[in-house]
Amino acid sequence: MTTPQTPQDSPLGKPATYKSEYDASLLFPIAREGKRAELGIAGTVPFFGIDIWNAYEVSWLNMRGKPQIAIVSFMIPADSPNIVESKSFKLYLNSFNQTRLAGLDALLELLRADLSAAVGRPVQVAATLPEDFGKLQMGTMEGLLLDRLDIEVDNYSPDTALLFANEEEAPVEETLVSHLLKSNCLVTGQPDWGSVQIRYVGSQINQEGLLKYLIGYRNHNEFHEQCVERIFMDLLRHCRPQKLSVYARFTRRGGLDINPWRSNFTTGQRPSNARLSRQ
Repeated sequence: MTTPQTPQDSPLGKPATYKSEYDASLLFPIAREGKRAELGIAGTVPFFGIDIWNAYEVSWLNMRGKPQIAIVSFMIPADSPNIVESKSFKLYLNSFNQTRLAGLDALLELLRADLSAAVGRPVQVAATLPEDFGKLQMGTMEGLLLDRLDIEVDNYSPDTALLFANEEEAPVEETLVSHLLKSNCLVTGQPDWGSVQIRYVGSQINQEGLLKYLIGYRNHNEFHEQCVERIFMDLLRHCRPQKLSVYARFTRRGGLDINPWRSNFTTGQRPSNARLSRQ
């Protein structure tokens, strides 16, 4: 496993030299532990999940020097000790641009081995070639749209005091969606735009408070994975659902989109990786 470093030591916000030949050392792992400790998570985490990465700018050369392209998806388990900083991921993928490989399988094997070493757990990798691009379809997040609510907002930092549930009524099972999620990069402050789906079983969560809470991420600086885990833990502690899942799909930057999913549902499959219209 690659030794993790701090976000401030990463390539973020710094001039970068793009290497055009394969270099696995470009991947920059960051330990999940620090941010999870900040959230009060110690020992066994109270969720499972994955971080789904989609890379739209993957290219390499075949053995005759002809460029090849593909869309590649990565499934990084949430129990991995590390994440990979996204700019380093982009630099790493670009290092394949002038690299000759025997075929798609050779590419996928390198990607799988390098990412698994960086995050500390096996990573699943899959590719879509140009002849299958037409099979890819847009998706949507199913659920009741919180954005329909006519609310007044004056706070743009996440406020857990806004989160509460009606414990006097019978438990419900519902799925809520908002497209108003925006956070900022932990290091550069660049905006990250996303949609979030919250599914839960338990006392009904106050929707107006939840929407205001989500809008509160607008000036919040954290990586995508950290934002989703913060939302999960805040809901778990302040609304006390019996079951909970939080899934966010962020718009792409540098040819990459990141889509974290955290859940404690004991049954059910992982969410669809269908691209949303803004992605």
